[in-house]
Amino acid sequence: MEPTAAEVAEADRQFAEWMRSNLARAAEHFGVQVDGEPVFGWRLRSISAPVTSPEGHRWLRVVSEQVQWAEGDWWTGNADANAITGIRKPRVLNVVEWEIPGVRRQRAELMTYVPGRRCSDTDALRAEVDLPAQWWGELRRSLDVLRATPTTRIRKDEPAIRKAVRDALGLSIEVPEWETVHGDLHWANLLQPELGMLDWELWGRGPAGSDAASLYCYSLLAPRTATTVWGAFANVLDTPAGTTALLYVAARLLRRTSMGDHPELATPLHRLVNKLAT
Repeated sequence: MEPTAAEVAEADRQFAEWMRSNLARAAEHFGVQVDGEPVFGWRLRSISAPVTSPEGHRWLRVVSEQVQWAEGDWWTGNADANAITGIRKPRVLNVVEWEIPGVRRQRAELMTYVPGRRCSDTDALRAEVDLPAQWWGELRRSLDVLRATPTTRIRKDEPAIRKAVRDALGLSIEVPEWETVHGDLHWANLLQPELGMLDWELWGRGPAGSDAASLYCYSLLAPRTATTVWGAFANVLDTPAGTTALLYVAARLLRRTSMGDHPELATPLHRLVNKLAT
């Protein structure tokens, strides 16, 4: 029997309180004080908050995962991203992990604090955002720096990408070019007024242009901003590799919409796919 909406809400409430206790445990371990309202990640799987340390402002994040999934590139992505220089982003200073044996594993990361406000409270942009040319120029420069950063990490391999596109869109693709990508570039991971790039769990090698494609697809509910994204990255998106990246990102986001995330994106994503496939 499916749980009722009230039962789901109560389970989420209890899990959120448990995550708050994880945050408090991590703060005590690192000797820092939470000094802001925590922010929850996708489906409550992470919790983050600004903290005060003897050295000044810091950011504390705790992610929780079932033990069998708490491994691999994504699990260490934020710390591995310390290897990336020349981009305004957090740096992981310390890490601690603990486990409920055989059930869940928690990973807490104490990071540097990057001042600014998120461009959106949600991944998908729901209202137009006005950003200066300097901000867009810095985003292009940062993605160029990232593109040139060598890594053995993989965002998703080609067989998995081809399967995702085939399952979601019924299309067959090949990935003609690869580069180092952020892997989850959306509006809640970007800061203003000075550009900052957050959440580096998923960075690694991916289809060329997939960061620009991701930002474009997450902008489809704000057409003026979507046009700006396309103009800023036309040299990437308006190419065969860019088309592949857009189809891959659209397939990934359509799977998310089918799970209940950003359902309003489904129609403009299908419209984009139809345009690209003709």
